[in-house]
Amino acid sequence: MSAFLKSTGAIIWKDLKTEWRTRENLSAMLVFSLLVILIFNFSLELDLRARESLAGGVLWATFIFAGTIGLNRSMAVEKDRGCLDGLLLAPVDRSAIFVGKAIGNLFFMLVVEAIVLPVFSFLYGISVFQFGFLVVVLLGSIGYSAVGTLLATMVVQTRTRDILLPILLFPLTLPVVIAAVKASQGFIQSVPFAEISVWVNILISYDLIFVAVAIMVFDYILEE
Repeated sequence: MSAFLKSTGAIIWKDLKTEWRTRENLSAMLVFSLLVILIFNFSLELDLRARESLAGGVLWATFIFAGTIGLNRSMAVEKDRGCLDGLLLAPVDRSAIFVGKAIGNLFFMLVVEAIVLPVFSFLYGISVFQFGFLVVVLLGSIGYSAVGTLLATMVVQTRTRDILLPILLFPLTLPVVIAAVKASQGFIQSVPFAEISVWVNILISYDLIFVAVAIMVFDYILEE
């Protein structure tokens, strides 16, 4: 267990140091997210009630597209710089590679979300700083990052990886996106938790199932 945690921590630290030097991935995700938020803000000339009814969809559309950019770049950099071969040759558990990469991708996604949410709240006049809402954002991001990391590893060897990843990723993450939008919308509109709980349970179940499946099959995907 200690070796697994050390290997996972080393991969996370490597990704953080690489991103700190270049800032390519994080800056691309952040600029894209802010542009989408601004475009929606100026294109949707709606009253507060109408904006509240669309807020969840706007936010998650922003998050998933920005997240896809980050996922694509994360594995593409490993491939282009030859780091992927080094990871394969390293004497570590392959599942540690997946967990490290997934946590790194999740971290970058959460950083972008932490910057986007205050901007969104200011522009749209909607308070999103509720404990339940933030938990939904975290749960949705975990599921999206886990499945996205697995699929990004699968398509990294192909020439059309930039196109192929969204084609595979969006259908597989549709349950978590729908559940996240519905749950987020419920918290924004102050719906009783009893009506939101089914969507929160879907998010939790999705995360547990797909993280476990991704860990189990990651070794076979790397070998391919």
